[in-house]
Amino acid sequence: MNWKIRKSMKQTEQAILVLIAVFFLAGCNAGSPSGSDQIETAFVDSILTTLTVQDKVGEMTQLTLGAIAVGSPYNLVEPQELDTAKVRKALLDYRVGSILNCGNHEHSPEKWHEFISGIQTAAASKSSGIPVLYGVDAIHGATYTAGAILGPQQIGLAATWNTELVRAGAENTAKEVAASGIPWNFSPVVDLGRDPRWPRFWETFGEDPYLAGQMGVAMVSGFQDGPSPIAATLKHFLGYGLTLSGKDRTPAWIPERQLREYFVPSFQACVDAGAMSIMVNSGEMNGIPVHSNKTILTDLLRDEMGFEGVVVSDWEDVKYLVTRHRIAHDYKEAARMAVEAGIDMAMVPLDLEFSDALIELVEEGTISEQRLDVSVRRILTMKYRLGLFETGGFPPSLDTYPLKESLEGSAALAALQSITLLKNEGQHAVFTDQPILPLGGKGTVFVTGPTAHSLNALNGGWTGTWQGMDPTYNTPGRPTLVEAIESRFGSDRIAREDLTMEFTDDDIERVVKSIRRTRPECVVLGLGEMPYTEIVGNIDDISLFANQKALVRAIHATGTPIIAVFIEGRPRPFADVEPMMDAIVMAYLPGDYGGDAIAQVLDGSFNPSGRLPFTWPRFASTHMTYDHKYTEQIGTQFGTDAFNPQFQFGDGLNYSHVTYSNLQSAQTEYAMNDVMEFTVTITNASDRSVAEVVHLFSQDSVATITPSVNRLRAFQRVTLNPNETKEVRFELGVQELAFINRDLDRVVEPGSFGIRVKDDVIGIHIHSN
Repeated sequence: MNWKIRKSMKQTEQAILVLIAVFFLAGCNAGSPSGSDQIETAFVDSILTTLTVQDKVGEMTQLTLGAIAVGSPYNLVEPQELDTAKVRKALLDYRVGSILNCGNHEHSPEKWHEFISGIQTAAASKSSGIPVLYGVDAIHGATYTAGAILGPQQIGLAATWNTELVRAGAENTAKEVAASGIPWNFSPVVDLGRDPRWPRFWETFGEDPYLAGQMGVAMVSGFQDGPSPIAATLKHFLGYGLTLSGKDRTPAWIPERQLREYFVPSFQACVDAGAMSIMVNSGEMNGIPVHSNKTILTDLLRDEMGFEGVVVSDWEDVKYLVTRHRIAHDYKEAARMAVEAGIDMAMVPLDLEFSDALIELVEEGTISEQRLDVSVRRILTMKYRLGLFETGGFPPSLDTYPLKESLEGSAALAALQSITLLKNEGQHAVFTDQPILPLGGKGTVFVTGPTAHSLNALNGGWTGTWQGMDPTYNTPGRPTLVEAIESRFGSDRIAREDLTMEFTDDDIERVVKSIRRTRPECVVLGLGEMPYTEIVGNIDDISLFANQKALVRAIHATGTPIIAVFIEGRPRPFADVEPMMDAIVMAYLPGDYGGDAIAQVLDGSFNPSGRLPFTWPRFASTHMTYDHKYTEQIGTQFGTDAFNPQFQFGDGLNYSHVTYSNLQSAQTEYAMNDVMEFTVTITNASDRSVAEVVHLFSQDSVATITPSVNRLRAFQRVTLNPNETKEVRFELGVQELAFINRDLDRVVEPGSFGIRVKDDVIGIHIHSN
């Protein structure tokens, strides 16, 4: 039923009058974007002028599904049902305008429709009749809808270096999320992953601002501009991922220049792409919790960056200003701080204390009703743009739910393109003059390791449940790594010994005995981590687990070649056992289609094309990024060998032989407003097609701020047929070489620059206009 029909008679009359004016404006501005804007503004104003303070505070309040379901939020009665009394209190008495989350685990589309329909039916009875805005974390597919298509997590998507594929995957996610009745997605993360200790590293697009921005824009566009648009949310503004300790939600010290140089650009790119909402960093930066930081949330985000959408807090973070950060004496003071800083909606999410506190602040005059209007206008505008006033927020017919077969292609391809081959030595079982991969022969392939038989390991956190650890919610029929290898190679060729993460020396002895008995041609060893996210994933030692290293040593002692497959969300150092591995494959968290993707790379069905979106440290205390400074290269003997990672940003091998040559610039001198043109020739000197990711880096020779050794400025994913040569062309504006100077301005300084592609560097000169 249309939202306007459900309003009271007085409100209906007001709405009709406004609509007459709106349609008049539309006629006067037919085909004009400003006409559409006027329609939207007039409609939102017509609602806003009818709202009470309680209505407005309700719109700024977000509760979790568990707060209105039968049971307690963390111990809900199964099967889950809405609690009529709680729903009435939250939606009718307190006029709560937004609900989130899943009640602690995924639900079928039918169950989602039951929840959403029940909530919106109650919302229709509110005095305002405004539909509820429902949000969920669908971060690598519709992660809380049972049976949904689950692709790689963001760190794996970044390894594809394929923005078109990322957009396609986001479009498909939006189709399933929207079909579940949910219009708001808390994704993508456009924080940077520059410290692999951080437990949300795998939720990022890696360490580089440009790559994160390009991938983020693709995902925002896929969510919001596709055939089933839902709202995207940029997470987590700002500086969340670079804590001093490497642990989640702990203090970060980031000077303003570095903040603007590295952490703002990816958010700015996505703001410019039209992202509808932003979620705030749960931590503190330079001693100020970001939820209370007006300089960040208003002066920077609104006034400088031009963001006009909704700013939502993260989980319980307004209350944490009291209980964790200790900058507020009570909830009322915390609510004041958050609202004054620029929060539009508080993810409360368990109680109604925020609403009570904010109403009291307005009644006593501490917070003006006009300040509420600013936030509520943004929230109503978002609801309008999502079509909630046309549909009442009710879910579409289940008959419109997309067919799985129409969605799984992009997820499966993303998993394939993410797999990154980092080492390929050893000796092939048949062609002894070739490296061990792809596997050939007819001998036994032995599969073991703690991640080899786990679908949970392939998917990571935010899968079925928050931590992604419960196999009850795994997608039926999707293979683990060992199951996919059995399918590809034939079960008669496969021997296996399954291990848990806590395997012991006795388990290692069992594996070794089995290897000696079966005499395989190689061991495929699944290493890495089980799922985690947020504080639960905090660690004290980033090194690869001791028992996994012991397993590598024991298998190596048998003389059997080792193909190490890392299934993990962060790069764990393993330098002491790396020489014992004949091949190394990084699979990241590739999702439900990851097992088969790895198997296709191992058997050669797919020519690997993934490239690292981060720097893999060689040792636990050496997590430097690729864009380090020149002084960070100075070693203990005063050479320039201190930057010595296990694998570098952008690394990745394939089964072809690709060469680079003839890097050229259209000219050697450029002015400040010029567009530079660079070309490089790449050749596939092999008899199979290959996808090559070509990176272009800049090197500022001298600058008033110490320059990085390299900065990524562009990339292209190029497909080459057998024995094909292509010229790859880059166009780059001179202003894209800019950096943040001492005055906090983004500038390009005249002087000499190097342009690097692969191992070739050419020089150019930038002069003043």
